Amino acid sequence: MTVKARDGEVTRSRILAEARSQFGERGFERTTIRSIASAAGVDPALVMHYFGTKAQLFAAASRLAITFPDLTGCAPERVVDLVLPLFVDVWGPHGPFLPLLRSAATNRVAADALLGVFVDQVSPALAAVVPDRPAERAALVGSQMLGLAVGRYVLGLPPLVAMDDALLAEWLRPVVAHYLGDPAP
Repeated sequence: MTVKARDGEVTRSRILAEARSQFGERGFERTTIRSIASAAGVDPALVMHYFGTKAQLFAAASRLAITFPDLTGCAPERVVDLVLPLFVDVWGPHGPFLPLLRSAATNRVAADALLGVFVDQVSPALAAVVPDRPAERAALVGSQMLGLAVGRYVLGLPPLVAMDDALLAEWLRPVVAHYLGDPAP
């Protein structure tokens, strides 16, 4: 029985990975249960067995969590050094958040999933660094990073794509430090 459970977990994970990929590349409307099942090497009925409807599969594929670094005691000008590697990992070309970002513009479930990660993990972590107004400061940093993710990984703006992570950190450091540490207006 343990082998079957493990096989089921592997199959479920394979379906989820393919769903994330296809929803990210094609969006919710153009992705089908059949195309996901075919790419995952399973029968469409098995996809339905594990996830129910296409909307439920999308919701499951949209649930992602990250391990955000502990920023307690971190100076605002050093936050980029701790956060940028995570950013590149989750938003980069093979990152789990990129398909979600592509879908978030047209699908409320995806947008809510991204918002949930921000509210539950990112915002509280950034609050450890700021002198006041943590919600506003975290929202400004979040919007900066989302804009960067769209520009670099969705639109493919050539200067951002060509920029190595060290140089990107140099450009971001003063902006993020300003949002987190300078006096609020």
